[in-house]
Amino acid sequence: MFTCEVIHGLEKEMIAIIDRVILVVLDGLGVGELPDAALYGDKGSNTLGNMSRVLGGIDLPNFERLGLGNIIPIEGVEPIRACEGAWGKMAEISQGKDTTTGHWEMMGLVTKRPFPVYPDGFPPDLMEKFEASIGRRTLGNLAASGTAIIEELGAEHVRTGFPIVYTSADSVFQIAAHEDVIPLDELYRICEIARELLKGEHGVGRVIARPFKGRAGEFVRTENRHDYSLEPPGETVLDRLVKNGIDTTGIGKIKDVFADRGIIHHIPSKNNQEGLARIKEVIDSERRGLVFANLVDFDMKYGHRNDPSGYAAALQEVDKKITLLISELRSGDILVFTADHGVDPTTPSTDHSREYVPLLVVGPQVCGGADLGVRETFADLGKTVAQLLGVSTQGFPGLSFAEELFRKGGQ
Repeated sequence: MFTCEVIHGLEKEMIAIIDRVILVVLDGLGVGELPDAALYGDKGSNTLGNMSRVLGGIDLPNFERLGLGNIIPIEGVEPIRACEGAWGKMAEISQGKDTTTGHWEMMGLVTKRPFPVYPDGFPPDLMEKFEASIGRRTLGNLAASGTAIIEELGAEHVRTGFPIVYTSADSVFQIAAHEDVIPLDELYRICEIARELLKGEHGVGRVIARPFKGRAGEFVRTENRHDYSLEPPGETVLDRLVKNGIDTTGIGKIKDVFADRGIIHHIPSKNNQEGLARIKEVIDSERRGLVFANLVDFDMKYGHRNDPSGYAAALQEVDKKITLLISELRSGDILVFTADHGVDPTTPSTDHSREYVPLLVVGPQVCGGADLGVRETFADLGKTVAQLLGVSTQGFPGLSFAEELFRKGGQ
């Protein structure tokens, strides 16, 4: 393994520099508006910065030691130049601000044309085809908050058995159903039918199953959500790793986001706690290559519900666990924390926000204090992963920051 020295010519040599990359997506943890945020209605969004300000500070001592406070001003998180990790932030160049575009760009696939959105609901002819295919009428068909719409239409759904269809500012076709009215298997089948219909002109980024339970006035969404993404239209870093015999493990919704492609081992997880437990298990195992995990609670449970206190508490819980992950790293491991978009819980919007995302990298071979700067695209991360694992990055966009990880102080 390399030590903290300047490394030249890594791209040409295509030699594996490390054994394993553990890439953890803190879903929705933005760190400030992108220059084009106003075009998306997100001017002023800063998920982590605004949240810490509104709450009068946030306690993240372990992320602080990795260099989180160096990225942007965060109340309660100090900048530490001689930190344990390499740090920076990444901009998204894909058109959009959703889960699919963010994850795809991380793996070298830039979305040049945004997925379609439906602020006024889906076209009548499309809904007619969908209802005919599933043999049921539907309720809703409007842009709405997921929690609000089940309160509004949940009782009628229970009475009629008609699934609730809704969307948001993102490119999603969401189907909500009570688990006692439409069992999970049937809800998933309905979503698969929708995914087949929603291609081409109406190729939304994701179809999402949104099951819930409870009774009128007390409906709550369950953790049995399932995403159905479009298949990536080009080669991703995941695909290339697999072609070159490199192991890939997806934890959480990673397999869904990439439509089952490029993931050899799928490990489900329904929440942050399960996700962290599965990450630790894989770190403790002999599995090598890329471990790609998504911790979904920040976005799903708190960001979309404009709950900064819940968001902060969830982030602090993860902060408590990361020292355990770091302590288990082997000499050939690198651990990366980043995000796929923002979802600022302090703004009136309940949708994703167009923001920079954090970039924190740590491992026995990584030189602490390395400033990775502002990366122009999430694709820099995918290019770095491929290079670290010894796979050609030819044809992928972005610039690798592998050399910066092994240069003392980023010099």
